[in-house]
Amino acid sequence: KIRCLLMEVIINALTAINGLVWGIPMLVGILGLGLYLQLGLGLMPIRKLGMGFKLLFSKTELGQGEISPFNALMTALAATIGTGNIAGVATAIFFGGPGALFWMWMTALVGMATKYSEAVCAVKFRETDSLGNHVGGPMYYIKNGLGAKWAWLGVAFALFGSIAGFGIGNTVQANSVADALGSTFNIPHHITGLVLMVLVGMVLIGGIRWISEVAGKLVPLMTVAYFAAGLVVLAVNITALPAAFGLILEHAFTPIAAQGGFAGAAVWMAIRFGVARGVFSNEAGLGSAPIAHAAAKTDSPVRQGLIAMLGTFVDTIIVCSITGLAIVVTGSWTSGEAGASLTALAFSLAIPGGDYIVSLALAIFAFTTILGWSFYGEKCVQFLLGVNAIIPFRIAWILALPIGATQSLEFIWLLADTLNAMMAIPNLIALALLSPVVFRLTKDYFAQAPR
Repeated sequence: KIRCLLMEVIINALTAINGLVWGIPMLVGILGLGLYLQLGLGLMPIRKLGMGFKLLFSKTELGQGEISPFNALMTALAATIGTGNIAGVATAIFFGGPGALFWMWMTALVGMATKYSEAVCAVKFRETDSLGNHVGGPMYYIKNGLGAKWAWLGVAFALFGSIAGFGIGNTVQANSVADALGSTFNIPHHITGLVLMVLVGMVLIGGIRWISEVAGKLVPLMTVAYFAAGLVVLAVNITALPAAFGLILEHAFTPIAAQGGFAGAAVWMAIRFGVARGVFSNEAGLGSAPIAHAAAKTDSPVRQGLIAMLGTFVDTIIVCSITGLAIVVTGSWTSGEAGASLTALAFSLAIPGGDYIVSLALAIFAFTTILGWSFYGEKCVQFLLGVNAIIPFRIAWILALPIGATQSLEFIWLLADTLNAMMAIPNLIALALLSPVVFRLTKDYFAQAPR
């Protein structure tokens, strides 16, 4: 009884904090800064999207680093393409209606500029640690770009990042995998947790190189497979597609009444959940992805930034859109289902065994997210405590997986959502202050012949 009361107090406190940190100031901060950076760059991230893909597949590697620019992006995508793309999109539509998908798109379009700027700063201000590895991210571009008076901000980011990782990148993912495999294949949650612990432990032994190699193989494969399955769902319901787009655009700006199992939603709910779930999915503004891009073999911050911004495009404009459109076009958004179950219903209405496809996709997405975020959390802890903290952190990370797999989904989602915002605040401040550096480096790069 005491334990239940304590959990209730914690949930109420987290709900109050969540409402505060995900209020209007945070949404204005994320969208506003992204728009400012996009305009300050002259819409370059959108105009140079093709150039980004060309650089991604270039075999030329310029400069020092531990992993290829391609694998740096795959590591970042491994961390971003996860439960947010399946359960997160469904959650946004469940609470905010079809209009939430529109606001996810807007978050992505401005988020491309944010992700670009994060990577530019990460490579520009990265360091080499005592083990000879390149390390970077918000804590380092705050430390080396803003100076000693802002050092506390870097410490705050590393602290929030190291804690947030156990939510967004560990327990949430483990819980979602266990829930999906349990409901679809009747696999006990604790078995899933133990298997995840073994598989993740085997990869973490090799550090960033092993993580990037696994990500470089799994991420492209799983993304193409999920996208293909989603296209089948849309093809089966092709006649309903125009009406689905109409619903999405209409209810991005007007309230939607209750219908079927859908409770109805105000415009504010569409914006709030669209932006929150969009950021949860593509992580633009959180400051996580630049930690991976800082390890890339490159001597050009702008070159890596052009590659980094593709992560937001692929994650949200491509993968999240497939999930969201499948849910709207099949009409399953009015079913009353939520989370991954809603996505599974949408796929199963169009494809026999569609729920199995969603469950397997979620399991693989979440597995790679756990790997990618282990590196982010490790670097945050290393910044705070030094390289000697790496091994203890990896052990703690592995042990947290079976715990996450057997806990309440509601509590873990709430915790992860709250920590997301706490992590974003120091990073958004740093990007705003360092934006002149980003603009100057970008102008100088494009003034010369691109390499």
